[in-house]
Amino acid sequence: MDEGKRRAYPQEIFLIGKILTKRYTLMKKFELSPDKNQCEDSSCSVLDECLREGARTLLQEALELEVLEYIERLQDEKDAMNRRIVTRNGHLPARDVLTGVGPINVSQPRVRDSRKNESFSSAILPKYKRKTKSLEAVIPELYLRGVSTNNFQEGLSALLGEGAKGLSAPTIARLKKCWEQEYGDWQKRELTQRYVYIWADGIYFNIRLDKDRPCILVVIGVRADGKKELLGIHDGHRESKLSWIELLGGLKRRGLSIDPSLAIGDGALGFWSALEEVFPTARQQRCWVHKTANILDKLPKSVQPSAKTMIHEMYQSPTKEKALDSYERFMVTYAGKYSGACKCLEKDKEQLFSFYDFPAEHWQHIRTTNPIESTFATVRHRTRQTKGCGSRIATLTMVFKLAKESEKGWRRLRGFALLEKVVAGVTFKDGEEANEKQQVA
Repeated sequence: MDEGKRRAYPQEIFLIGKILTKRYTLMKKFELSPDKNQCEDSSCSVLDECLREGARTLLQEALELEVLEYIERLQDEKDAMNRRIVTRNGHLPARDVLTGVGPINVSQPRVRDSRKNESFSSAILPKYKRKTKSLEAVIPELYLRGVSTNNFQEGLSALLGEGAKGLSAPTIARLKKCWEQEYGDWQKRELTQRYVYIWADGIYFNIRLDKDRPCILVVIGVRADGKKELLGIHDGHRESKLSWIELLGGLKRRGLSIDPSLAIGDGALGFWSALEEVFPTARQQRCWVHKTANILDKLPKSVQPSAKTMIHEMYQSPTKEKALDSYERFMVTYAGKYSGACKCLEKDKEQLFSFYDFPAEHWQHIRTTNPIESTFATVRHRTRQTKGCGSRIATLTMVFKLAKESEKGWRRLRGFALLEKVVAGVTFKDGEEANEKQQVA
């Protein structure tokens, strides 16, 4: 398309086209097996399942809200006995809609419309419609990638035809209201599981309608059966101790009564102070990714590659003794000229090597806060596209919905069977279960 025609269309349409092009490329790359309906790459199969279930849920919500909007618009239409003549009437039989990620089963709401020569017809999923141009992926994907609700109608109509008119800005707004209700209910739920490890981090966002830059506090836990679970999301104030106490204390009151065995986080003092107050027996592990970035920031670029290699040797060593040897070597090498970098490393020395006292199979999970960082990379992309969210509640809701969708694809902890031993208090040394002789030594 030439530049003149490109300027004639809203920017969001080109974003939509880019997204759909990427989906088409991925589908061509990972062709489904005709007999097992799976990608040869297991990770692609998991991704497809997540997309399919998320699409089904969101499409079902969109259909319900489309009907609700239609009925509310005609609520004043009444018969001679002052009864409403446009009402809900259950659901049509469930049917499969063939999409780019496989069949999606939906149950379309039924409407009783007694007006003459009038009847309800869904613009999102018309009657007898059995195929769609990946509509189920467009609904959540475009919103999370930055398309304004006011531009949904024009963008979808251009790509999917006039049948997309039902997905109007009011319908999207209603979806967001439903998500806010889901978030409120989720915040009140009871916690009935034992959580062995927890990851905690603060994610900062820009908000267009608020002068402050809020920090969303996030906690993810791993249960004794190895499954990771989103535990808490809280609108904090710059990762302060009080904000973390509100979040951690709320988790404790709702059922997290037994202290986690290990908590993983960055160097934010607010979290660790709150942890010591709410879960005093939990061991502490500083995130090596954050620590590495903080150390390198205090070094000139000319020495950063060699320093980074030495830091990697510390937390990738097979034993704590060798890791401490690398630590001492770093201190000797850089203490003279770059004392700031050495002080940054030294102040968290004890908490940086805690992971050596846990099973080696768990090390790759508990050395960093990567479960949180990787999950919220998409949220950061969304805020960059929209130049920040509109309000604090919109930010919280978006964080919640994205995290819950991502949670469906989280894999169990590697070596999860060893979590029972961690819970039982079995001693580990350099990642291996210590025998009685080692424990005495």
